[in-house]
Amino acid sequence: MLSRKVRRKTFSGLPGMGGTKMSNIGEWIYELFGSNGEWGILLCIFLIFLIDALVFPTLPELFFVISFMYKPDLPFGLELLGIAVVAEIIGVAALYYAVGHLRIPKRIERIVGRYLDFLVLGDERLILLNRVAPMIPFCGAIVRIAGWSIKLSMAYVVIGCVVKYGAIMLMSNFFFKFFDSGEAQWYTIIFIFAVIAVSFILSLVYKKKETAV
Repeated sequence: MLSRKVRRKTFSGLPGMGGTKMSNIGEWIYELFGSNGEWGILLCIFLIFLIDALVFPTLPELFFVISFMYKPDLPFGLELLGIAVVAEIIGVAALYYAVGHLRIPKRIERIVGRYLDFLVLGDERLILLNRVAPMIPFCGAIVRIAGWSIKLSMAYVVIGCVVKYGAIMLMSNFFFKFFDSGEAQWYTIIFIFAVIAVSFILSLVYKKKETAV
């Protein structure tokens, strides 16, 4: 399992993320439950992915690989993946339900509508694009306000989660299979740093491209 010292270096090593709410909330959850064995790690992933879907970004990619390092094999990786999918479904559904039972100001609805019209993909497919180039926060709220199909949106949420984190899991498993534990940990961390950085850059590029249209 990744040591506390290495975890702290990992959190502080993220460009612009050291000491921020994104890393702090996940680290706090990990410190609170992560020492309770396999069920504690699964609970950490559930809470981190749920908060990411409901409230604010929590760097789920980073914590997914940190959790995978607890028991780096495919069966446990599949458990993590399943928990992540369940947490995202609950988070999106909760926001969708909450917004549907709240009185959303027309001004907010107009702002969301204008923003979605501004994007090339202004429908449910944006949920898939959001996996590689984050464009929309509070997915469940957007789905409700935009009037998207909840069934199709949920299908895209599940597909996007399985494809993205399944790929991360398989790549992490590759490192642990062909390198010793110490090297595999650092290769996995470098890999996930690259995933987060590329995602951030793609988001900036896509937004800049949309602004120029």
